[in-house]
Amino acid sequence: MKADRILHPKLAEALATLGHTDIVLVTDAGFPIPADANRIDLGFWPGTIDVREILRVLRTEVFFEDIRFAPEVRDCHPALYRDIQHIWTGSGATFTAATHEALCRDIAPAAKCIIRSGSFDPWANFALTASTDPFAWFTQESGVKPLPAYSSRRESILANRVPELLS
Repeated sequence: MKADRILHPKLAEALATLGHTDIVLVTDAGFPIPADANRIDLGFWPGTIDVREILRVLRTEVFFEDIRFAPEVRDCHPALYRDIQHIWTGSGATFTAATHEALCRDIAPAAKCIIRSGSFDPWANFALTASTDPFAWFTQESGVKPLPAYSSRRESILANRVPELLS
């Protein structure tokens, strides 16, 4: 057993297979998960395991460039929004609005895996788009300059920026 690593074998495998732009969807307990999805069920009691716990662990394990969620998180659930901002501060990830309908209809079927939490928090559904390490791919030794998106992510990480949902 590896200390300080994900112990759930299916979750560890799903994360190990992620490539750039693959989607991991982390959901509340009631999200309608498609029947053919790669479903990883971590919820076993109301509130356990909480979506925040899952996001905190994922934040340490994988680079993500975009976090999509319903604007109601910002507008109607300020405590969850602050927690999400805190989790993703300094990650270089952007926040993008996606309606609950879009998460269900468009994003869930496209997700590489869907992790269901035990959260009963309203709108606690987050689509995480995997990225690459913006520092490892563009080094001085390679002589290749990063595209603006990578430069922006690097700056955001170095500045420890707090992400904001703009739309």
